[in-house]
Amino acid sequence: MAADQTAGQSAAEIAAAERRSGMRTIRKVGPYLWPDDKPWVKQRVVIALSFLVLAKVIAVGTPILYKQAVDSLSGEVSDLMLGAVGLTIAYGMARLMTVGFQQLRDAVFAKVGQRSLRILALETFTHIHRLSMRYHITRKTGGLSRIIERGVKGVDFLLRFMLFSIGPLALELLLVGAVLFFLFDIWYLAVVAAVIAFYIWFTFKVTEWRVKLRREMNEQDTDANQKAIDSLLNFETVKYFGAESREAERYDVAMRAYEGAALKTATSLAFLNFGQSLIITSGLVAVMVMAAIGVQNGALTVGDFVMVNAYMIQITMPLNFLGTVYREIRQALVDMGEMFDLLEQPREVADKPGAPDLQVTGGTVTLEDVRFGYDAARPILKGVSVTVEAGQNVALVGPSGSGKSTIGRLLFRFYDVQCGAICIDGTDIRDVTQESLHDAIGVVPQDTVLFNDTIRYNIAYGRAGASQEEVEDAARAAQIHDFIRSLPEGYDTAVGERGLKLSGGEKQRVGIARTLLKNPPILLLDEATSALDTETEASIQDALARAAEGRTVITIAHRLSTIADADRIVVLQDGEVVESGTHEALLDKGGRYAALWHRQQAEDAAA
Repeated sequence: MAADQTAGQSAAEIAAAERRSGMRTIRKVGPYLWPDDKPWVKQRVVIALSFLVLAKVIAVGTPILYKQAVDSLSGEVSDLMLGAVGLTIAYGMARLMTVGFQQLRDAVFAKVGQRSLRILALETFTHIHRLSMRYHITRKTGGLSRIIERGVKGVDFLLRFMLFSIGPLALELLLVGAVLFFLFDIWYLAVVAAVIAFYIWFTFKVTEWRVKLRREMNEQDTDANQKAIDSLLNFETVKYFGAESREAERYDVAMRAYEGAALKTATSLAFLNFGQSLIITSGLVAVMVMAAIGVQNGALTVGDFVMVNAYMIQITMPLNFLGTVYREIRQALVDMGEMFDLLEQPREVADKPGAPDLQVTGGTVTLEDVRFGYDAARPILKGVSVTVEAGQNVALVGPSGSGKSTIGRLLFRFYDVQCGAICIDGTDIRDVTQESLHDAIGVVPQDTVLFNDTIRYNIAYGRAGASQEEVEDAARAAQIHDFIRSLPEGYDTAVGERGLKLSGGEKQRVGIARTLLKNPPILLLDEATSALDTETEASIQDALARAAEGRTVITIAHRLSTIADADRIVVLQDGEVVESGTHEALLDKGGRYAALWHRQQAEDAAA
């Protein structure tokens, strides 16, 4: 019994949370419909609502013209004195005007809706790019894209149907109820009101149940989509391990779960539709029987009988749609809630209010007692202090896990240090804007990832608005211009997804050209050649040497032969600086660096 009460409380709490989330979502959508700084949007909303009201008033008056036409044909004298033909034409014109005003409403509102979708999609896209590295490495890209896609569609549905379906339906039901009360008697209104109330109660109850099923279906859909994207992004790995059947089975497991949830959703929809039809048909028959008795008694005309039927059919159509609209609105609120949760995701790394741009006067980089760990229980850097003077090339070396790449991420401010400071020319990088910091640092990573576009686009990505001549100059400096010119399509050659149509060395050169075009005062080489063969590495080293000229360079290296000519080498181990000096000095010292050097020399000789 206690367990049942706990479960009931939990369900009630979940429902309350969903209602709060739904109200939050509606409040957030409101400003897109009624922005204070865009009067033309407000004007369009008012005009669209005016057309809506006109359409509904004419729609409710149309059955009266139908009644008058029927009464004229049956020998009754019409109050409108238009004759049967005139009343029929008026009836047709009224129906046409109803549709016309509805279409005018949609045409006027279209610009408001599309503007709202564009702005919201842009805000979400921009916010995602501002979120921290930690957030992105813990989220699944495929699931993230689905959240955005469903959220934007949900906004479109909510703007259109909540404004133009629920409100208009309520207005139409009130007008029809008033007509039934004044032209017939209260019993007609009572029956119709009871049918509508029972219909809405049944629809909402069943739809609430169906929303849970739909949410489960969405979760399975997101999971299946993520597995598909993950598998396709790792196409080469799948082939290397002959895992096509495993991937197909993994995807099929996810799709089977989606299939089961989808079947439950479809079955519940059939139950909802039949229940709605039963309620509406029962109400229609009851009202029509009352009207038929009235005609037999002489209290009503045949036209009244027809008019009652017309009104019942008129309210039946939007009521039949109510279940779908309510379900979709509930689902839209859920989808939009996920998207707004994403928009409310706090930024781990944010600019200070009023932060100035970074002014690089020389390019001196200083790490002052830097402490950091991705997990509080597992520190990575334990008080690292390093100074890279302007124009120097300082290499960071050490075994895997020593914290080399972490220093690069902290310098670029993917994360903030937990203790100590990183400064450029004496300015703490936390005190300046991230945009200016990123502009000052060029990065050549171990694996250059390219956009699925042309070589020109990928090199020009280094600086917005770069000319073709500047792109080619950067390519020459990176020693890839001649190769590009040898291709049939030259700089218009498509590189494929993540640059897979190019070799590792070609991708690296494109990445170097992109960084050279950016022309930053500080250069970070993050194991830029460790994934390349020896011959390619040697040629890339020449391009990197040119890229380093006149810049402050921090080289994160695994292969020590690539940094032997560095101005200074800093040796890290277990997150601490254990040695520092030139290549010759460290070899003479016979410490940790010398041991690493001799081991790599022996491995190279054995190879």
